[in-house]
Amino acid sequence: MAIICCRFCGHGLNHEFVDLGVSPLSNSFLRSDQLNQMEPFYPLRTFVCEKCFLVQLEMFQSPDKIFSDYAYFSSFSESWLQHVEQYTRMAIERFALGKTSLVVEVASNDGYLLNFFMQQGLAVLGVEPARNVAAMAQAKGIPTLVRFFGVQIACELVQQGRLADLLVANNVLAHVPDLNDFVAGLKLILKPMGTITLEFPHLFRMIAGGQFDTVYHEHFSYFSFLTAQRVFERHGLTLYDVEELHTHGGSLRVFAAHADDTSKTRSSRVADLSRWERSLGCERIETYGTFHEKVRTVKRDLLKFLIKAREDGQRVVGYGAPAKGNTLLNYCGIRSDLLDFTVDISPHKQGLFLPGTHIPIYAPEKIYAVQPDYVLILPWNIRREIMEQLHGIREWGGRFVIPIPKVEIV
Repeated sequence: MAIICCRFCGHGLNHEFVDLGVSPLSNSFLRSDQLNQMEPFYPLRTFVCEKCFLVQLEMFQSPDKIFSDYAYFSSFSESWLQHVEQYTRMAIERFALGKTSLVVEVASNDGYLLNFFMQQGLAVLGVEPARNVAAMAQAKGIPTLVRFFGVQIACELVQQGRLADLLVANNVLAHVPDLNDFVAGLKLILKPMGTITLEFPHLFRMIAGGQFDTVYHEHFSYFSFLTAQRVFERHGLTLYDVEELHTHGGSLRVFAAHADDTSKTRSSRVADLSRWERSLGCERIETYGTFHEKVRTVKRDLLKFLIKAREDGQRVVGYGAPAKGNTLLNYCGIRSDLLDFTVDISPHKQGLFLPGTHIPIYAPEKIYAVQPDYVLILPWNIRREIMEQLHGIREWGGRFVIPIPKVEIV
């Protein structure tokens, strides 16, 4: 199933962005009875299209295989819930949403965002392909279709008269193998004067911060703002505003509308960000060849720290079992000989083992039981939230380790 052409423009892919070796699917956690079974590993190699500059990963597994039973539940991050609650208040005011408005979220996960809109009396609809995750939303009374989003389901919703005043797609654009089908579907179900908002990691924040752990098999594509503009314009949609966010190490929130919607005024931030990206060389293929060395430096420095800590008789454990952490650990070759275990607040991951490395996952209380010297924060993008949760490790002299953008002891 490996692609040889750009998933957006169809141009041949000849330029490598970064090669992270081979890795298992980052959310394919293992039970103890699976540890001696054969585990599939796939190349984790990304390319950049020299025509449209979309950075993308070869596809080795179908979305059905990756997302049918998913281990990520958005509601377990307090900082993320605060983020979307603020977004909800902003959206209701900015878009003048009321009792007759319909808010549709694509990749709605466990209903974490739609729940805030529903509390304000708005009609909502979620579309979520992972059956186990969608069931959590349905249990809260949030209408959720268990489907992959694209033109087919969009046509069905149009026939039912279910068009969106606000269409939300947070951290899903990267997960879409058929990019053109997905964006075409968004346009179909958007009301003539409606708005689409999308959030996705910003490629140039990823490059600047050496954030290679953002690369994993569930992320098929990585976007600059200019490339995102090209994608949406091809499908008759205009990005009329953009905000830079701190989430996920640096993300963009873009606002899209139908190209013929004259009610929207283009923000100056669109031109400002476009100009900034061009100044960085985002439309020069050689710009994308600088990422390799940053990645290798992080790997070497992290391994040096872990090896020295072990030689000095110090104990290092992990916090979190995020997809990004599995990319980091597998690329660096870190197993339980260097990282005793990790913990995660989600009960859906506790008692399992990380894919590839087979590091065990426990509840956070395990850290207080063993009192390690260091805690390696794998979801470093929410480091403040985690350090507040685990402030008690200071009592025995415990310290935190941040792996990216460089190894930092705090």
